[in-house]
Amino acid sequence: MSSSPSITVTSGLLLAALALVWGGSFFFAEVALRELPPLSVTLFRVSLALPVLYLVVRVKGIAIPRGLGIWGAYLGMGALNNAIPFSLIFWGQTQITSGLASILNGTTAMFGAVVAGLLLKDEPLTPQKLMGAGLGVLGVAVVMGPAALISLDPRNLAQLAVLAAAFSYALASVWGKLFLAGQPPIMNALGMVTGSTVLMLPLAFYVDGVPRLDLSLPVWGALIGVAVLSTALAYLLYFEILRLAGSANLMLVTLLIPPVAVTLGGVFLEETMGTEALIGFVVIGLGLVVTDGRLPRLVLGKRQA
Repeated sequence: MSSSPSITVTSGLLLAALALVWGGSFFFAEVALRELPPLSVTLFRVSLALPVLYLVVRVKGIAIPRGLGIWGAYLGMGALNNAIPFSLIFWGQTQITSGLASILNGTTAMFGAVVAGLLLKDEPLTPQKLMGAGLGVLGVAVVMGPAALISLDPRNLAQLAVLAAAFSYALASVWGKLFLAGQPPIMNALGMVTGSTVLMLPLAFYVDGVPRLDLSLPVWGALIGVAVLSTALAYLLYFEILRLAGSANLMLVTLLIPPVAVTLGGVFLEETMGTEALIGFVVIGLGLVVTDGRLPRLVLGKRQA
């Protein structure tokens, strides 16, 4: 009998590394946004990651497809998984802290479960997933606070932008499963980043003008960090964890990213988190555990024991 993939020492260390580089993306963006507008940061993130991923694909000897259909799919994936969410999150970070943005981004797993349940026949929307999504919504409400229900100030709009980014990530997961399932994972990463670069070039140039190059050393460091570490390296770690530990265990990274982002923001950017944000994170994390099925299995296991 085959068993479900589990977290080993190796995959656990890789999972921690992925949380570090992805959690670091919020910190890197916060630094880059000091001198660049959000769309330009997005353009730098995907365009600087592009040659790194291309080099990996060439070294591994993976064939680059030439069909218009597959590159259309990569363009859609680049929009849903990079161009749209990166831009929304970076704009949101001009109004809210990097830690808060990472907490709201943690709703991606709940959105993903609901969207997949509605659009994919092989991933039905179960009561367990609905309960997890409900906890996620409750956690978001706690984070945003009662003022969000009666007013739309820039801070609340920024929080909604990050939530919209999480929803875009959820749509991207379905898009990838429908149109990219037969392609090598690393090629999917390269194609997606290529598509998002193609989309962001005219958009960033039109809105922001020609991107500035006379940037300070810390900002250049942040741009290279968010591109090479939080994008190119992150995708390589992502697919290796997926191979070793499976998709269910991979979702745990959603719980690890906010503590990393909050810690980096507090140590280096002097950001502070309110009690409501931390409580909301716990509720969102509980929603992810319920959605993933770990909590029900743990409870049932103790009862049977």
